[in-house]
Amino acid sequence: MLEIKNLHARIVDDGTEIIRGLDLTVKAGEVAAIMGPNGSGKSTLSYILAGREDYEVTEGDILYNGQSILEMDPAERATAGIFLAFQYPMEIPGVATMEFLKVAMNEQRKARGEEPLKVPEFLKRVKEAAASLSMDINMLKRPLNVGFSGGEKKRAEILQMKLLEPKLCVLDETDSGLDIDALKIVSEGVNALRSPDRAIVVITHYQRLLEHIVPDSVHVLYKGQVIKSGDKSLAFDLEANGYAGVIGEAA
Repeated sequence: MLEIKNLHARIVDDGTEIIRGLDLTVKAGEVAAIMGPNGSGKSTLSYILAGREDYEVTEGDILYNGQSILEMDPAERATAGIFLAFQYPMEIPGVATMEFLKVAMNEQRKARGEEPLKVPEFLKRVKEAAASLSMDINMLKRPLNVGFSGGEKKRAEILQMKLLEPKLCVLDETDSGLDIDALKIVSEGVNALRSPDRAIVVITHYQRLLEHIVPDSVHVLYKGQVIKSGDKSLAFDLEANGYAGVIGEAA
């Protein structure tokens, strides 16, 4: 589903190269974990997949279901089924969460040639999804993410994922700022999205998240490259021994 070939990318403003020849393949049905020390390029990779304009791809390609996405803008990527859950979700004053969800869902349906959801069906879907994440439905009447706790913001993003049903989900440090109860609920929401026709990329520093969202593959990112890949046992090794040994092997 996702194939990244010899990707090189830099920050537009100052030309700093962050991604330096990255190769990665994630198959449909797979949950892939991306781990690595601070500054290794993990969040940058997620932003590039989503089409953020702060970064410029200078070499290589990103294929999604066999098609290059480099010329697609963020809206086109979202319509195609690519979803990024941010480490720090943005607050959008003046936009009610419920209205945001309604517009997003109907824009996706429009792009697929489907009729917009009528209000009763929309509300039914939202209430069911919110209940599965232990979310108070009244929270959705508030402006998007404004005044939300860290856990509430992450639940709101998982709610979006459940409703929009993307095919490629990229989770950028979803565990950041979550207590153990919120982490469990968010993880259960992500696990419920596992599907043979969906790929999930989980970016994280810590093995803690991977106790709840068990990955099929683990990839270590360092200085903009994948330097080692393995199964879930690799995450346990990193938790026990740190990154120094893996980095030393790759040097």
